[in-house]
Amino acid sequence: MNKEEALVVFENYKIRRSYDAKNETWYFSVVDIVAALTDSVNPRDYWFKMKVRVKTEDGLELSTICRQLKMKANDGKMRETDCANVQGLLRIIQSIPSPKAEPFKQWLARVGYERIQDMSDPARSLDRAREYWQQHSRSAKWIQQLVKKVGKPPGMRAVNWSRKPAGTW
Repeated sequence: MNKEEALVVFENYKIRRSYDAKNETWYFSVVDIVAALTDSVNPRDYWFKMKVRVKTEDGLELSTICRQLKMKANDGKMRETDCANVQGLLRIIQSIPSPKAEPFKQWLARVGYERIQDMSDPARSLDRAREYWQQHSRSAKWIQQLVKKVGKPPGMRAVNWSRKPAGTW
């Protein structure tokens, strides 16, 4: 298995993935994600029934956000399986009625809320980015250089990049 077809592990579940270099996109096995988030004894059957339920209830065919890719199965053979990119997986996870999926759903709600806030006040987005870079040990000088390189969009309020964000340190 090469870098483009590496396994990732989530709570002791192996998640198969494949990298599409042309589109620079990772695709993940939906059945593996379903197994990790539901503890189903038959994740393939769970996925099939979930697609039927979502189509009936929401009118959305989850298969339309998936691609069939060949991935190594437990028996060592290459078999086609439904795979989705990160955006597709986030939509699929929203349809999984499982307590293990709830943290993902709460995270999606929080990120969505933050994104809406950022759209109404773009400087907030820059503040959030600064906090993220500081959490990852980037210096104030590094952050300032990046901001100068990117530039300040017209109409955006000035941002004090040297101040510490609220609630840190």
